Amino acid sequence: FFSTLPISSSLSQVPSEKILRGGKVLRNAILARAPHMIRDRKYHLKTYRQCCVGTELVDWLLQQSSCVHSRAHAVGMWQALLEEGILNHVDQELNFQDKYLFYRFLDDEEEDAVLPSEDEKREAEEELQETLLFLSQIGPDAHMRMILSKVPGQRTPEDLEIIYDELLTCINRKDLFQVALFNQGEDGTSWYIIQKGSVNVVIYGKGVVCTLHEGDDFGKLALVNDAPRAASIVLREDNCHFLRVDKEDFNRILRDVEANTVRLKEHDKDVLVLQKSLRPSSHGNVPAHFKYTVMSGTPEKILEHLLETMRLDIHFSEPDPALDDFVLMHCVFMPNSQLCPALLASQGSEQERMDYAVASKRRVLSLALRWANLQAHHLLEDDTALSFLEVRCIQTHSRAHTHSCPSVGFYVKKKIRKRQKSQLGQLKCFCFCFNEEKLILKPNDVSVFQSLGVNGRLFVCTREQLDSLASLPEQEGPSTGSMSSFELMSSKDLAFQMTLYDWELFSCVHEYELVYHTFGRQAYRRSTANLELFLRRFNQVQLWVVTEVSLCGTLSKRVQLLKKFIKIAAHCREFRNLNSFFAIIMGMCNPAVSRLGQTWEKLPSKFKKFYAEFESLLDPSRNHRVYRLTVAKMEPPIIPFMPLLIKDMTFTHEGNKTFVDGLVNFEKMRLIANTIRAVRHCRSQPFSKLTIT
Repeated sequence: FFSTLPISSSLSQVPSEKILRGGKVLRNAILARAPHMIRDRKYHLKTYRQCCVGTELVDWLLQQSSCVHSRAHAVGMWQALLEEGILNHVDQELNFQDKYLFYRFLDDEEEDAVLPSEDEKREAEEELQETLLFLSQIGPDAHMRMILSKVPGQRTPEDLEIIYDELLTCINRKDLFQVALFNQGEDGTSWYIIQKGSVNVVIYGKGVVCTLHEGDDFGKLALVNDAPRAASIVLREDNCHFLRVDKEDFNRILRDVEANTVRLKEHDKDVLVLQKSLRPSSHGNVPAHFKYTVMSGTPEKILEHLLETMRLDIHFSEPDPALDDFVLMHCVFMPNSQLCPALLASQGSEQERMDYAVASKRRVLSLALRWANLQAHHLLEDDTALSFLEVRCIQTHSRAHTHSCPSVGFYVKKKIRKRQKSQLGQLKCFCFCFNEEKLILKPNDVSVFQSLGVNGRLFVCTREQLDSLASLPEQEGPSTGSMSSFELMSSKDLAFQMTLYDWELFSCVHEYELVYHTFGRQAYRRSTANLELFLRRFNQVQLWVVTEVSLCGTLSKRVQLLKKFIKIAAHCREFRNLNSFFAIIMGMCNPAVSRLGQTWEKLPSKFKKFYAEFESLLDPSRNHRVYRLTVAKMEPPIIPFMPLLIKDMTFTHEGNKTFVDGLVNFEKMRLIANTIRAVRHCRSQPFSKLTIT
């Protein structure tokens, strides 16, 4: 029943020159590599001249290039040609299908179609990868348009999955949707729901009557206007995504959602909101049961529910991921000073029955172990957490005789921490940057709240020496490139050493640093130094590429340098070091490098194709869909493109409230925790698995 605002599904009468050339290249390449695919076909006593089969076309695309990620992706690429009239269904169907259906290229429509010459076949071979790359970029949009043009009842489960995925990724696209005319209809059964963004509603003769935001539905317009009537929906600057739900389905959805929502109230106020869903069991002797997912609640009630859930998880192969979400994100809504007393209260009193008290203490100890394992040395800086783990948990462990739980002694081993206040005396600390900016450390300051740039330096001197401070020679930047020594090094060795260093930086980033960076480290008084160092590494590699190319004064040397960087990028991708891979490619995209027209013209076509393929991974459309599909195929260890992960968490944080009606928005915590788990997955295998050969 899902749909969207109407979009154009008519075939283009005048194909663009680029896609017309693309269709010709594909036809000639097929005739050169697999001429049997284009031939006369017989079906039900009827002959179809010079046709291809849909399934064979999809198979062929998947064999030609790694930029074609799936069968659905290939379908979209052929659909793009079909929309432009370059490829046609023999019965003029508007949608390309991965089935035993017949399709014909535009050049084969005429009975006296001319076969390509040997020169044309050779040209097609040379242009094939560039054409496939172009089609791979426009194919997903064509596939989405094809799905949206279907009647809702004709959409397959795979189609619906693509729609859901598209909506959930909050793509930054407007061209999929036209500025549409909304009409509720005489029966008022069409209801439109805004999934993302907002729209201005313009009533003829009244102007802009209201603005509808996320979650609002157009059905309320009947109430505003007293009768169904036409209204123009004007897209605002922010993104807009729509769902259409028939009125009956809309009401049914509301009923189902409310029926599956469990609300725990205290004093007539919600304190915990759960969503009910069926959870199957992997054990044959254990029946399936309903799972209750935390949507929101007070911190204490969320903790209480998760501890109770741990009791049920012993029957299932995997524990509830909500517990991991809580451990990762509790610092946002339940600091240690609040968590530790709540855990102590959850252990039960001595007056309670012994079996219940022991079970309660086991659950608390299990959660504490996860918490201590994740925070590790961070707990040593928190007196409340140390006191709780050292005294209470160890005593609980001893009394309960829970021999199945490992000791927490490793995490809570008492350490003597001496805090000494620095006596600066007459020494003053200055941050001296390349632009001669001087920041004086005041007597009461304990740190410098200023990040150093690539050429920044930190000095300690007396006040009398302040005026004599000057930039160091290396702060002025290099005057000559290092091409002479750089070209003597193996590209693969360089990429491996870069990956080795990047992995060391990446492995030092603690998961909590991602949380602090997203929500603001000042609020938690915690350092994110490791994360900032890793993020700075990206900028350093990018500027290194720009600097080396800019300082190279000879055209032929610059061409060799571009080839060298493309090779290094290829090896970084081979080693799954996507952070440096993107840094190198973005360095080559920098205007200081990309404007060197003569240098790029001299670059061999082979390297141009490699660079074009690499550059396509930077495509931000569809929420970096190409990059995400590429990473999904990789096995750890992986060094991910960290700026994109930071962006995901930042958008989740800024687009969702942390507290809703006084309750913790645990859905937001879950979304951010999922991104952090992606980082954990990248580091789930040691770097030693990658070896240079």
